[in-house]
Amino acid sequence: MSRILIIDDEQEICESLKMILEYENYSVEYTTSPDEGIEKLVNFPYDVLLLDIQMPGKSGFEILKIITEKKLLVSVIIISAHGSLENAIKATKLGAFDFIEKPIDRDKLLISIRNALKTSSLIKENEQLKKDLQTESQILGESKAIKDILETISRVAPTEARILITGDNGTGKELVAREIHKQSLRADKPFIEVNCAAIPNELIESELFGHEKGAFTGAMQKRIGKFELANGGTLFLDEVGDMSLQAQAKVLRAIENGIIERVGGNSKIEVDVRIVSATNKNLQEEIEKGNFRKDLFHRLNVIPIYIPPLRERTEDIPVLARHFVKQICVKNNFPLKELDTDAVEFLKTLPWTGNVRELRNFIERLVIMVPGEKLTLSDVKKYAPVGEHDTDDLLNVTNSFQEFKEKAEKKFIIKQLEAHNWNISKTAEALDIQRSHLYNKMKKYGIEKNNIS
Repeated sequence: MSRILIIDDEQEICESLKMILEYENYSVEYTTSPDEGIEKLVNFPYDVLLLDIQMPGKSGFEILKIITEKKLLVSVIIISAHGSLENAIKATKLGAFDFIEKPIDRDKLLISIRNALKTSSLIKENEQLKKDLQTESQILGESKAIKDILETISRVAPTEARILITGDNGTGKELVAREIHKQSLRADKPFIEVNCAAIPNELIESELFGHEKGAFTGAMQKRIGKFELANGGTLFLDEVGDMSLQAQAKVLRAIENGIIERVGGNSKIEVDVRIVSATNKNLQEEIEKGNFRKDLFHRLNVIPIYIPPLRERTEDIPVLARHFVKQICVKNNFPLKELDTDAVEFLKTLPWTGNVRELRNFIERLVIMVPGEKLTLSDVKKYAPVGEHDTDDLLNVTNSFQEFKEKAEKKFIIKQLEAHNWNISKTAEALDIQRSHLYNKMKKYGIEKNNIS
């Protein structure tokens, strides 16, 4: 039932409105005291507020300002005998949803309340979505590595230092970049992301710096690049190790001078961006191969942040797994499910080559496929990336945890290769890793199609 509060110094009006609205099945309270009304608004949730302007003690305008300052989620309808255009405009600027003159027309009031309730519902849904997004973007973990990363973020985020985030795919590099922006002095400005690996080399410059109309075939109109869009905020260069050398040179100049030029243009455009980069590649090795500029590396790598793979911080798995269970249950309107302790311990033994992203995908599969409210060890083994039999075999032949993880990872990769008929591209896509990363893993474990050991 929708809740409505009335603040008006005339008790007869309050009682009259209460009677009308309760007949329409609204839950209604009223007060003739502005201070008491503010106290009610702060301590209890209301969907709509009917508010008089001229009252002793505090005016309706003052209450509107308090509602804005305290960010109270309530739609306000002004009811006043002083129905001047000036008052209506002022009330609207202060956030009022509608303005109704006294004496109040019943039908007009009810229509306004229905519309206000729709608006109130949308506002609350939007706020809930924001909270959900904040929950999804939390960096969770109990390991020393994660605690060190969070401490580093809190130290460097308020500065203007450029940051290079490294780590395997799925470890949460974008999450760290967003947290840096969130804690920075630029938090109210744009956070613009560019996935350098997903953009063809011939288009990366246009993506970063924009282009003028007619700059090249297909450039039918002017385009604003990511540097300009991020002006005043943060530019996140994801997979920066995959950027072409030509684009690297232009990025270097932009960093040094704070000036860019659109492709096909002559105008120099000043930009103020903070650059946060990320890569799953070893840029020192890429420099030696001639694939990455050493001078750009030093510009980007002012503050390095390395995120270890999940298999090296298994103490983070319990908090992540339980967080994902709750998140996925809420998202799908499921009753909250519980992950057994022995199931969590088993999860800690798996290789998680796709890192946190793979763990989340697995938990989503588990929550959806298991009908009960308990997620047991047998449930986890049934849907786990490595089957129970494989794991038991590994435990029998392995003397150390590191050896177990490596053998489990090898078995998992072979299993995925066989499932995709040894198609490297499809297997890499299924594992959510780069083909080069898969080749490196195959070389490390001596995995060949006709020579599996």
